[in-house]
Amino acid sequence: MVCLGNICRSPLAEGILQKKLKEYGLDQQVTVDSCGTNGLHDGEHPDPRTLENARQNKVYIDKLVSRQFIPIDLWDFDRVYCMDSSNYANVMAAVTKEEHKEKVSMILNESRPGSNMDVPDPYYGGEDGFQTVFDLLDEACTVIADGLK
Repeated sequence: MVCLGNICRSPLAEGILQKKLKEYGLDQQVTVDSCGTNGLHDGEHPDPRTLENARQNKVYIDKLVSRQFIPIDLWDFDRVYCMDSSNYANVMAAVTKEEHKEKVSMILNESRPGSNMDVPDPYYGGEDGFQTVFDLLDEACTVIADGLK
């Protein structure tokens, strides 16, 4: 899961998918991680508003710590889900092997195929933006988890 700073959208997506995989009994078989395309928040926990929204939705991401995307992630993971077109472009710029291109996609294409919709960044918005992001990611992560089931 990749967003800009790895403190709002991508850790929330990581937590949502981990919860769904646990419910399906797949949490020991699938590794889920998140990162950001910039390193401005490396070592930080998710934004307090993200943490609160996650808790309200029974997703617990308090222990997650931000890290920056590195090109080796393209080797280590089977899928790389980007939260928006800017982060998608940044990840694609790191691709050095043709087959890695197929691993990278916009996360909302899972629930809204071909839409290439961005998950809006709630960082500078109001509290309701965090729930909107949760709802969008929950829908996409349900499709991902169902596909893994």
